[in-house]
Amino acid sequence: MHRLRTLLVFAAAVLLAPLAAPLAPSHGPAPAAPGAFRFVLLGDRTGEAQPGVWERVWREAAAAHPAFILGVGDTIQGGDDATAESEWRQVAALLAPYARFPRYLAPGNHDVWSPVSAELFRKYTHRPLHYGFDHGAAHFTILDNSRDDQFSPEEMAFLESDLRQHQAQAVKFIVSHRPSWIFDAALRNTGFALHKLARQYGVRYVIAGHVHQLLHVDLEGVSYVSVPSAGGHLRLSGQYRDGWFFGYTVVTVRGADVTMAIQELPAPYGQGRVTSLADWGLTGLSARR
Repeated sequence: MHRLRTLLVFAAAVLLAPLAAPLAPSHGPAPAAPGAFRFVLLGDRTGEAQPGVWERVWREAAAAHPAFILGVGDTIQGGDDATAESEWRQVAALLAPYARFPRYLAPGNHDVWSPVSAELFRKYTHRPLHYGFDHGAAHFTILDNSRDDQFSPEEMAFLESDLRQHQAQAVKFIVSHRPSWIFDAALRNTGFALHKLARQYGVRYVIAGHVHQLLHVDLEGVSYVSVPSAGGHLRLSGQYRDGWFFGYTVVTVRGADVTMAIQELPAPYGQGRVTSLADWGLTGLSARR
């Protein structure tokens, strides 16, 4: 974490523009156009989960009528094989009212730390630890870096195979829990393996969570994004302008065109502000706002 703080300070000075003024309150996303689809992207629930936040996120997300929900992991607090299943049962009860929405979850470090916890993840999410899926013109590759800050050789091999098999999809997303790319992307390093594969196969978005902060770097046509918290505690400054807030992201896909509406929760958890991905950089709101 100390290394991350140092990097963010460096990036603020060298890479990014000054921060901006507060934004207008949200009035919710506009209806999706015919032929398009939307999904909701959720950040971490846990890591010192704040009471009531995740439940409010789900109520707000459901109101957007998404085709599915995509989560970046840390759904349970975890850490103990003996209590993990009861935590997953509690999650299942909380989500019962939203069974109509398909759910795709990435494994987070709070979800998977042992063979027992890995099996429970599979049981309660009905997903493997890594997988791919299509929806409309989009393809999504979900990777597992729950137990390591970097992607293992096996994960990278799976990623390349999955992307190769889905080259025809108009838009591609890579999703994992940890932002294993963060230092390379922030320092504009175009030579790291993940970026090379993303470029080779036309990946547009690489998405993660874990740090509970909205971060965004564009590198050679690839957008690297760490999504805001969906319940895990806010760190450092705790300020909205720095990317520390509770919310979710409504993603609309129209063929190869993608837009992201980043929704802050309304009171009492926030002010209901809405931004686009382009409004954010590595350390907060850009000068355009």
